[in-house]
Amino acid sequence: MAEITRKRSGELVRAVFKLLLSHQDGLQAKEVLKQVEAIVPPTVFEAANYPGTNNRRYERIIRFSTIGPVKAGWLIKDKGQWTLTDDGKRAFQQFTDPEQFMQESGRLYRKWRKAQPVDEEEESEEPGAAAATLEEAEERAWAEVQNHLAEMAPYDFQDLVAGLLRGMGYHVAWVSPPGPDRGIDIIAHIDPLGIAGPRIKVQVKRRPGDRTGVDGVRSFMATLADGDIGLFVSSGGFSKEAHDEARRQERRRITLLDLKRLFDLWVEHYPKIPEDKRSLLPLRPIYFLADEE
Repeated sequence: MAEITRKRSGELVRAVFKLLLSHQDGLQAKEVLKQVEAIVPPTVFEAANYPGTNNRRYERIIRFSTIGPVKAGWLIKDKGQWTLTDDGKRAFQQFTDPEQFMQESGRLYRKWRKAQPVDEEEESEEPGAAAATLEEAEERAWAEVQNHLAEMAPYDFQDLVAGLLRGMGYHVAWVSPPGPDRGIDIIAHIDPLGIAGPRIKVQVKRRPGDRTGVDGVRSFMATLADGDIGLFVSSGGFSKEAHDEARRQERRRITLLDLKRLFDLWVEHYPKIPEDKRSLLPLRPIYFLADEE
């Protein structure tokens, strides 16, 4: 599309990067698109809708223009969350000219494409309408999943985790009933009798928007005996200090699982999860035509 030059794409993408530099944990795509508009306002052409639709060009152009930086390893898009990588931060500082910035992004994109097992089709001149639509659909789907889990009763969320463990092939020996659990919600084993291998102790926290800190992780580790494996599931995620504490452990084996990773595992093992547990988070795949980027 002649109206969108490489320089203009670079200006838009660099505005995205500038915004994300001040948000180390990333931002939701809809918030990125909203705030970028204040940094680089749309042109008359960009502010108009695509013919016959209610979709404004501006947001779609930005989504499409960021495909190259994603493939270049500069930007991560994960369930609607956009985050800069260290390479992306360095690229922003090194290539200050918008056109050179996009030229380098394009070079790395082409390098990525050559490494793919099947050659991709050439990009269409219309800025990635299909790719942008799929991206938006994925974001809406993830938002619905988040809302569903946020409204779920705590003990249903605990049963969901137990169902996932069963789907992954573990044998769940005990699930905490309502009431004080002394820091342990689920106990599982790798064999039916709990004879082989270590015991798996699980703590489940359903706290949407509330990250588990280092003190919470330390308290959980105090419940682990020698040889136990710890799994801490927190719907609100974990602080950096909590992750650091878990990684530093030499004597105790502990894994931290946030909502995104929990959902990815749920999707991966969904067919093997017991049917009564699948009903806690029922999924239905929707297939799109694989219109290459």
